Amino acid sequence: MAQRILVVEDEPAIADNIVYALETEGFEVAWCATGEDARRSLDERGAELIVLDVGLPDCNGFDLCKQIRKTSAVPIIFLTARTDEIDRVVGLEIGGDDYVQKPFSPRELAARVRAVLRRCPSGGDTAAAARVDSPFTVDRQRMQIAYFGKPLDLSRYEYRILEVLIGRPGWVFSRDKLMELAWEEPQASMERTVDTHVKTLRAKLREVRPEADPIRTHRGLGYSLKESW
Repeated sequence: MAQRILVVEDEPAIADNIVYALETEGFEVAWCATGEDARRSLDERGAELIVLDVGLPDCNGFDLCKQIRKTSAVPIIFLTARTDEIDRVVGLEIGGDDYVQKPFSPRELAARVRAVLRRCPSGGDTAAAARVDSPFTVDRQRMQIAYFGKPLDLSRYEYRILEVLIGRPGWVFSRDKLMELAWEEPQASMERTVDTHVKTLRAKLREVRPEADPIRTHRGLGYSLKESW
């Protein structure tokens, strides 16, 4: 079944281009021009991801994101004509998953949609356990991971790296792949940054279970999560 994308954009010409690009990529797309219609569509049909314009006629996109985050962890990509860095930071801090500045290429937006969906494979699930036999529990609504029942105090990127590893136990992720899945702008980071975050992650996991070492290092390849417990 095609993944459903909700596009919230009040300019018909821009919305048409987005809808066409996403449908060409095989997505099911619903378009709304107002925040009120978007909330109704989300309540009635749900969505795997929302493309959300910041400047809507009946509300501010940031405010709408805050409302959605009270009940849903559905990934959100902001669209905006604003150029201030502070707006981008605010959008990400309140729960946005990516931020695209107008004018943009519809093909680039489609690529970003796919990247965010890979990073958030459970879409709008409010909470999800990693595996029945896993000591990890992932609550995507609160962006929190518990290890053997103890919530971990994680930074944004520590959370995202660990979430990726939990989603595919045993899979070896290269540093480049982890940056692609966990960073908004992977090209702006260095591989060494991944190593630093993994090091701090390991330290926090050892505080809970000193004898366990769930993150495996594969020299010259990358990292994986322990597969059996």
